[in-house]
Amino acid sequence: MTERARGEGVFAGSVVSFDVVAGLGEVLRDDGQRFGFHCIEIADGTRAVDPGTPVTFGLLPKLGRYEAARITRA
Repeated sequence: MTERARGEGVFAGSVVSFDVVAGLGEVLRDDGQRFGFHCIEIADGTRAVDPGTPVTFGLLPKLGRYEAARITRA
């Protein structure tokens, strides 16, 4: 998949919520936009990340909106 298809750029932000049981979380980009994510998008292979963790991430167009992808702890 091309970078354009996955959303352009790498963004900085922080995890604002994460539900370990559901594997779903949300990141807040430094400009104030929020993006949901599923735990499979955590780049280091772990399946959990603590709220407040600074991260970098890309965007993935999915179901008519963008989701955080390739989430890396900063």
